[in-house]
Order: sequence, then C-alpha cells, then structure tokens
Amino acid sequence: MYLKPKTLDEAVSLLTSPGGQILAGGTDFYPALGERLPQGRVVDITALGEIRGIAVDSEQIRIGGLTTWSEVIRAPLPRCFDALKAAAREVGSMQIQNRGTVAGNLCNASPAADGVPPLLALDAEVELASAAGRRRMPLGQFIAGNRRTMRRPDEILAAVLVPRRLEDAASAFVKLGARRYLVISISMVAAVVRADEAGRVAEVHVAVGSCSATPRRLDDLENDLVGLPAKAGIGAAIRAEHLRSLSPIDDVRATADYRRDASLTLVRRALEACVGSR
Repeated sequence: MYLKPKTLDEAVSLLTSPGGQILAGGTDFYPALGERLPQGRVVDITALGEIRGIAVDSEQIRIGGLTTWSEVIRAPLPRCFDALKAAAREVGSMQIQNRGTVAGNLCNASPAADGVPPLLALDAEVELASAAGRRRMPLGQFIAGNRRTMRRPDEILAAVLVPRRLEDAASAFVKLGARRYLVISISMVAAVVRADEAGRVAEVHVAVGSCSATPRRLDDLENDLVGLPAKAGIGAAIRAEHLRSLSPIDDVRATADYRRDASLTLVRRALEACVGSR
C-alpha cells in the first residue's frame, strides 16, 4: 500500500501501526529493494514541506529532514558549514544530491555516510517526531551502529539542529577514496575550529568517518588542542595515539592499518585547512 500524507501529523499517525516504511528521497530505499517490490505500507513523506528547508533562530540553525544536499550546497550558511557543504558535494552524483535528503543520509547510518562527520563536528542534534510528540538527542547518540539508529518505527527525523555558537568558526572536510568522484570513502575527516581574540584555539571538534562502525569524534585530540595557537603548524600536535578510539577494518577498499595511517594525515590536513582559512 502506497500512502502520501500532506502534513507531518498525518504522516506520523500512519506510522503508529507496525509495518510502515518511510520513503523520502528514495536514493537508498529503492537500491536496497533490488528486483523486489516494496512490502507493507510505504509512507511517502516528500509532500511534507514543513520539514524541508533551513531556518535560523536566536540559538540554532534548523535543517529540515527533507532538505536535499543540493539545497544545503546552495544555502547562504555561516562559514562553520563549509565542511558540510564540501561533504554534500561528495554525496553520490548531482542527481543523487538533488533527491537525497539529510535525514535519509543519517537514518541510513552507513559508517561511510558523508554527511555525518561534518554534522558531528558541528555538535548537531536530531529532532524526532511521532504521534506522541517530539524528542531531541545528540547525533552521536542517535547513530547507534552500522546501519542502526535510535529512531523508533513510529518516528520521522524532522530536523537537524546546529548551535549558533559555532557559526564564526572555520571548518574543513577532507575525504580519501580510490578515485576522485562517486566513491565510497576509505577515510574522511571533518574539523571545526573556533579561535579566541588572542588567536588561540577556544573550541575544536574533529570527527572521522569510515574508520569505525559509526563516525567518531576524537575527544582526546580536541582536549589537547584547546589553547594552542590557531595557526599553520597545528598539525604537528597530532599524534597517532589521538586516533586510538578508531576501529578500522580490512575490506576491499583498504586495510585497517592503511585507514589508520591515512586518517592521521587527513586529520592534520583538515586542521591546517581550518587555521589557514582564518
């Protein structure tokens, strides 16, 4: 059964009974089916304009779950979103960017999802809507494992919320793959650096994707970088031990050792790019 609600309230009411599947951009939904037909109820949420687009209030920047990656690229966002825009340009082809949604990328929960590390580095939260109301949680808590999230079957990811305190920070996204375009990453890094008036690191966030079951923030590294001069050469402060929380695997794209070594280089490059753009 195919259903296309016109409002968010109508959509979540259709998910109260077991078996409903959400269809948004469809860029993951249809490839996962292969040659099979959809089973059960398909709830097409593409008409829900209330969860599409980007809005700014006094405390946060709100990205609607149905916002496409092309819309993210075109939006006049603060410089802290430079990393997210760079990642958006890496999400498949231009056709995928025109259809694929921010919520779909997060709910798919691939370890190699391009949109996750930049949003983790922005301290993003997700807002989940259901017939019972809305709830929020940090993105790092929402993504629970490889292809697993904390979204309940009766919930829709309505928005991603980014705090405005970071909007003047510099950000960068770097990705390594076997080729330049249309590639699943071997490793990718997003970094956000906010400097104080004295030119020292006041706040820094670094997230690595494709090197663990879920993208990870490097908490020890972030703590060690606070107070250092936010200038060229900051990469020299990064040591291999700072990446010990990662758990890369061997697969057809790279070995675990190569991923770990490449990630160290990418982290250095991302941070150098941030301080170089100040």
